[in-house]
Amino acid sequence: MKITDLPEIIPVFPINNFIIFPKTTVPLNIFEPRYIEMIDHSMKTNKLIGMIQPKSSGNDISIPKLHNIGCLGKITTFKETEDGRYLIELKGFIRFQVMKEITSNKKYREYEVDFKRFHHDLSEKKEELKFADLELIFKDLKSLFEKRGFIINWKQLEKQSLDEIINALAMASPFSLEEKQILLEAENLNIRKNKIAEILSTYTNDIFNNTTLQ
Repeated sequence: MKITDLPEIIPVFPINNFIIFPKTTVPLNIFEPRYIEMIDHSMKTNKLIGMIQPKSSGNDISIPKLHNIGCLGKITTFKETEDGRYLIELKGFIRFQVMKEITSNKKYREYEVDFKRFHHDLSEKKEELKFADLELIFKDLKSLFEKRGFIINWKQLEKQSLDEIINALAMASPFSLEEKQILLEAENLNIRKNKIAEILSTYTNDIFNNTTLQ
């Protein structure tokens, strides 16, 4: 995807408990009528939709306030089930900043967005990170994943590029949604790596310090 291909207005899919990062691919099960309509429109145009987290469910869960930063994804696979659901895979490409909501008669929400802060997400240039830099983080993450019952194919993961590894771990980690949002908003990969280490240190402290209190 090129910078010139980026749309000014995108449909957004606000999902609780879900974040997508650049250079990661996730499956989605679409069943709500408004989002079926959104996918229909997206498949007929550029196959692009924005994923973004609501800040909280609030009192009116139909129109939640959204975080300012989300990630643009492209539908890479599409299948319709016999009961009318859509099974898609969405690949994250570039983060965006929400500018303003667009008023329309569509059932789903559309936003004017800006990508300028995150053009480097589309760069093929590899950031100067060595796998050795991540070994301690991986060790702590493996321990945390195992304690929380998460299963990760580490050998397969380690075959990927470092940016794909960091983003995949950030997305799949058992961190809180607020912590994952912090990782999504981290300006670059090196900052994201450091943020993961900071968050992990709090979990490590909790594991060792919270042994007697019930």
